[in-house]
Amino acid sequence: MHVREPIFPANRHALYEAHKYSAAIRSGDLIFVSGQVGSRDDGSQEPDFEKQVQLAFDNLNAVLKAAGCTLRDVIDVTTFHTDPERQVETVMAVRERNIGAAPYPNWTAVGVNWLAGFDFEIKVIARIPQEN
Repeated sequence: MHVREPIFPANRHALYEAHKYSAAIRSGDLIFVSGQVGSRDDGSQEPDFEKQVQLAFDNLNAVLKAAGCTLRDVIDVTTFHTDPERQVETVMAVRERNIGAAPYPNWTAVGVNWLAGFDFEIKVIARIPQEN
């Protein structure tokens, strides 16, 4: 029987406890990261959209670091947007600052009408690097 191995960042925010979910689950050499939003440590939303997107990436980076990964280890990305047409330029600018140069992970962007008070969410699958 496979046991879920939860991963949490060092400074986990209040949303994990409030909504009863793990930041990520390790399965073999893969990490499945739950959707990360632009929440502050207390779980509240960052109101400035660009800062909210950057904070979502910061939260994602903290989870990846706890799992021994970086954004370079990400192989699959799904993002959720409450107003994709108006948000795409900002998201792409923040994405470029965080993801960097090619090769890029695959990416699926989904327009949604509700994200529990947030405007952007990012979830990923990453492969844990092999130790040499």
